[in-house]
Amino acid sequence: MSNEPHVVVVDSPYRDSAAARATAAAFLQQHCPWADLDAVLLVVSELVANAVRHTPGWWRLHLIAEDETLTVEMDDSSPEPPVARAPDFSGGGGFGWHMVLRLAGHVEVRPLPEGKRVQAVWRRPAVPAPAPAPV
Repeated sequence: MSNEPHVVVVDSPYRDSAAARATAAAFLQQHCPWADLDAVLLVVSELVANAVRHTPGWWRLHLIAEDETLTVEMDDSSPEPPVARAPDFSGGGGFGWHMVLRLAGHVEVRPLPEGKRVQAVWRRPAVPAPAPAPV
């Protein structure tokens, strides 16, 4: 695992998700061209926006590519887990966490000694076996 590509988007000075999205897009292009770029960038945007909005301290985004998986991890200083809210169609939000849960293949929230980690994982799609040649 020591040769596993790993990128950290520098923590909290970023107040929006543009730098995180740009870093994630470049990372995916290089290490996970099989991943659904739009889905991953939406999840990255939402995790960064939630950390900026709901975390009083630091946050750090990790992007990890292995042979068969892509993992996006958001660590932040708040011990409070994300909460799914009823969507507010008048502009009050409530869509983001539902979107993260729907777009990622697997989502987990774990406590850290000083905060929490939200982990979203995508598996590389299986390549269908070639059809047998006609006889």
